[in-house]
Amino acid sequence: MSFFPLLLQGSGLDSLNRAQQTQGVTDLTQDVKIWDLIVGIDPVTGEVSITNVIVMTLLLCLSVLSVYIFVERFLSINKALKDEKNFMVRVKEYLLDGKVDAARDLCAQTNNPAARMVEKGISRIGKPMRDIVSSIENVGKLEIYQLEKRMSFLATASGAAPMLGFLGTTLGMIRTFHAMKFEATIKLQTISGGIMEAMVTTVAGLVVGIIAYMSYNYLVAKVDKVIHNMEASSIEFLDLLNEPGK
Repeated sequence: MSFFPLLLQGSGLDSLNRAQQTQGVTDLTQDVKIWDLIVGIDPVTGEVSITNVIVMTLLLCLSVLSVYIFVERFLSINKALKDEKNFMVRVKEYLLDGKVDAARDLCAQTNNPAARMVEKGISRIGKPMRDIVSSIENVGKLEIYQLEKRMSFLATASGAAPMLGFLGTTLGMIRTFHAMKFEATIKLQTISGGIMEAMVTTVAGLVVGIIAYMSYNYLVAKVDKVIHNMEASSIEFLDLLNEPGK
């Protein structure tokens, strides 16, 4: 007869302990602040994770540099995409009228990669066609290099940021297992700090990597448009030189 009351009492104590543990976990979750997660402050011990601070600082630097390079390249490439209306038509008219200097002045005023290629070609008029083509190609290579300058950093950041995040994850888990080594019984409160640290660095690394990757591909597409305009203008200029009677 006494067995059932003891069983009920034991079940009641287990339920009470579980409720208290759940309440403790809920309180810990509610008390955690975003800044604490970023810095890696353990919600139990209050210790700051140096590894978390280092990884998040590196990711912050990558994100700031990525945004700066994207904005700078975006403005520069947009400037290169601006083209004066009927540019090649006016160049053709000047050259057909023998106004070579006027054509070169127009190219200088237009001030974009395509115009600079055409200007170089105009300056070589009278020389063999092979020399003209070579000079235009050389200017084109220099212009493409200027357009793509610093864009490689975005490609590097898109791959490096997630790896830094995963590094923070690994270091956070090492810290967690190190804390577990000294515990007789494993409690969620003991390992929660390291797990949260690991998750935050992973998320931050992925966010920075995705932004850098999308920025890089967007700029590559814009550069391709500029290269297309350069090729179209140079081909039109060379066709003009190859017209019969020229």
